[in-house]
Amino acid sequence: MSAKIGIIGAGNMGKGLTLLFAMRGFPVTLYTRDLAKEPAIREAISGNIKLLSENEVISAETAEAIPARISFTDSYEVIAAQADLIIENVVEDLGIKRALFAELDRLAKPDVILSSNTSAISITEIGQDCVNHRERVIGTHFWNPPYLVPLVEVIETPYSSPDAIARATQIMEEAKKVPVLCHKDVPGFVANRLQHALQREALNIVARGIASPEDVDKSIKYGFGMRLGICPPLEVVDMGGTDLTLSIHEYLFPDLYNEPEPVPILKEMVARGDLGFKSGKGVRAWTEDEIRASRENLTKGLIAVLRALDRL
Repeated sequence: MSAKIGIIGAGNMGKGLTLLFAMRGFPVTLYTRDLAKEPAIREAISGNIKLLSENEVISAETAEAIPARISFTDSYEVIAAQADLIIENVVEDLGIKRALFAELDRLAKPDVILSSNTSAISITEIGQDCVNHRERVIGTHFWNPPYLVPLVEVIETPYSSPDAIARATQIMEEAKKVPVLCHKDVPGFVANRLQHALQREALNIVARGIASPEDVDKSIKYGFGMRLGICPPLEVVDMGGTDLTLSIHEYLFPDLYNEPEPVPILKEMVARGDLGFKSGKGVRAWTEDEIRASRENLTKGLIAVLRALDRL
C-alpha cells in the first residue's frame, strides 16, 4: 500500500477521514491553518480510536499504530509534495474551494489526484480554474462518520480522466470503502438526491398533519428503513414487480409533494431560529441529554449494524 493521503481541513470530516485512512494503514498528512491546534486534533482523533477499539472495530495493535501514521502541516506546498491523493474538506463556499484547487493544481505533480468531499457544490465548478491538469479533479463524497459509513461517491466531471477515477476507486477499495461511481456531476450526486427526496416527503407529511414528526421517523426506523440496508429500493421494485410499482406510482405520485421549492414548513423553522440540534429545537424539541444520546446512538448503532451485516 503505497498511496499517501493528504487531507485539507481539520473539521469533523477532516479528522474523520484522517482516522479512516490511518486506521487502514495509509500515511496521512493533515493540513490545518494553525499548527497550535495539533494537540487538540490528536486528542479528538484519539477519542474515536478509543471508541473503535473498545467496540472491537479495530484491534489494540491497530489502535496503537494509528497516531504514528498521521502528520500535520500548515503548508499547501508540503501537502502537495507528499500526497498521491488530496481530499479537500474546507467550508462549503465555491470561491474558497476554487481558489484552493487552483493553488493545488499549480503546486502538485500532474499525477496527484485532487478531490473534493463537498456534498453539494459542483465538482466541475470547483475545478474550473485548474488550468494545468483539470483531468485529475474529481469528487470523493464521504458520509459521516467516514470511518464507519462504508459509502463513498466518486464523482466524474466532463474533464476527469479514466485514470484518475480508476486510481481513486482503487484507493477507496484498499481503505475498505464501498465506492459508487457518479457518472454525471449533478446536484446531490447519487445518495443525497435519494436522502433529500425522502426528507422532503417526510416534512410534507408533518406539514399536512398526516402524522407527527415522531411517528414519521418511527415509520421509517421500524419499517422499510430496516430493510434498506439489505434490500435496497430498486431491488424492491423487481421483487414486487415493475407492474405493481407502476400501478402504485400512478395512484400515489399525484399526492406527493413535488414543488421545486423546499417544503414551506422548513423555511418557517429556519426563520424562527429552530435549527435542530444547534438550537435545541427543529422539527421537534431536543434536550441536551437527548442530543448527546442521539449522537452516541448513531455511532454505536452503526457499529452494531455493520457487525450484524458483516460489513466491518
